[in-house]
Amino acid sequence: MDTPIDGLINSKVQRLIGWIFTVLISALLGFSSVIKLVAVPEVRQTLSGLGWPAHLDFTVGVIELICLALFLLPRTAVLGAVLETALLGATVALKLRVGDPMITHVLFGVYMGFFVWGALYFREPRVRQLMPWRGLP
Repeated sequence: MDTPIDGLINSKVQRLIGWIFTVLISALLGFSSVIKLVAVPEVRQTLSGLGWPAHLDFTVGVIELICLALFLLPRTAVLGAVLETALLGATVALKLRVGDPMITHVLFGVYMGFFVWGALYFREPRVRQLMPWRGLP
């Protein structure tokens, strides 16, 4: 079953767009993981300020990297996107709990989630069939 976007953009261009979005979002998520793995002092301070033990930075970084790896592998991309969405949802809840600014901090996880699923939408035809974009009437 074709979706409306399949008729507008050929599949090679869709995959290219998807992989461009994937590289961009992966750079951000990968950077977030790496700074936790190398124990950047500012990350530990931020975790402490959010009410988390600072020593969990490495554990969180490993979890983020595993989710990112699953997202990057075509066979497990949907699972990776679901797990990334869960992580991003947790950050939204945590930042909302501590009273961070809504647009810039709290909703940042939502913005990232849109990019994760947008990248997968263009990369994976089965996702387009599952979540068809119908456009405006």
